[in-house]
Amino acid sequence: MRAMRTLENAMRRWGFYRVAGCDEVGRGCLAGPVVAAAVILDPDRYIAGVCDSKMITAAERERLYGAITRKALAWSVASADPAEIDDINIHQASLQAMRRAVLALAPLPDCVLVDAFRIPDLPLAQRGVVHGDQRCSAIAAASIVAKVTRDRQMLAFHSSDPRYGYDRHKGYATADHLAAVARHGYSPIHRRSFRPSSLFDTMD
Repeated sequence: MRAMRTLENAMRRWGFYRVAGCDEVGRGCLAGPVVAAAVILDPDRYIAGVCDSKMITAAERERLYGAITRKALAWSVASADPAEIDDINIHQASLQAMRRAVLALAPLPDCVLVDAFRIPDLPLAQRGVVHGDQRCSAIAAASIVAKVTRDRQMLAFHSSDPRYGYDRHKGYATADHLAAVARHGYSPIHRRSFRPSSLFDTMD
């Protein structure tokens, strides 16, 4: 389902011209970073097909990533690596990654629409939008940029260490990923704080 520009248009009518969307991917993974993106879409350069990144194929995400990064007024990505996730927990790491992505935008937005959450310590007007990646085109665009960026990183990790199958599952807890961890132990990009105990008892 295509995300709409209704919310962004309303924010512009209220005087917020540069409206950013922000989203993250990788919260539920066992390995790899959590990656956030922030995007300010150009209201005069419509991009057809923008929707929640989970609802489209990898090829369509790549196509839209190219269109978004060419046509957006501004976009940025930021991440939190597994060590930071283990140190401060995945929720806080996700919020930190989103804050970094928003503050890296140039120019800075007048306001930020965030998928589900509000970002702490963000010195900008913001609004959390429930199911924002499905409802709001700027957030959907951010979800696509974040997803493509993270998938590319996981493919690079796979190239350097193919034992875990990161090219297939991108760090999520699939059966073959769990079997690989049971066989080989943790890799340097695994999150030590993520231990599905019923599946990892054999590692203790």
